[in-house]
Amino acid sequence: MRAPLLHLPNYAVTAFGERLDRHGAEPGFVAVLGYADGHPVGYAYGNTIERGDRYWQRTTPAPADEYTERPAVALKEIGVRTAWRGTGTASRIFDAFLAPREEPYVTLMVNPEAGDGKVHALYRSWGFEDIGQSQPSAASPVLTVMVRATR
Repeated sequence: MRAPLLHLPNYAVTAFGERLDRHGAEPGFVAVLGYADGHPVGYAYGNTIERGDRYWQRTTPAPADEYTERPAVALKEIGVRTAWRGTGTASRIFDAFLAPREEPYVTLMVNPEAGDGKVHALYRSWGFEDIGQSQPSAASPVLTVMVRATR
């Protein structure tokens, strides 16, 4: 999914593994795997974040209270194999990820350059709105923070 980016520090397999270990230990962690004909075609994972979470602390400008006054769910990663892109697979995986969630809002961070802007546009088509920027680590590009209601 990200093979052309693996040489960059933020996208290296070891960096992904470290993030997954950290995220998997956080409250409310859920992962969803999508399969077709018995083969994995995509995934999504995320967890619950609270007002004081570093996710919100690194967002500038500070997010509106309506997004942080109650726990939210943060979609930390979503990916679909190339052959399955444009088929609605990502949307179905995302819907399955949200189905059991009770938080009023879902948030994510996107590299606005990803896919020449197509990824950002996809999230907008799912109802997400830009609310700020974040740079989660020195190796990370500046990301756009987006949010929408879970339902």
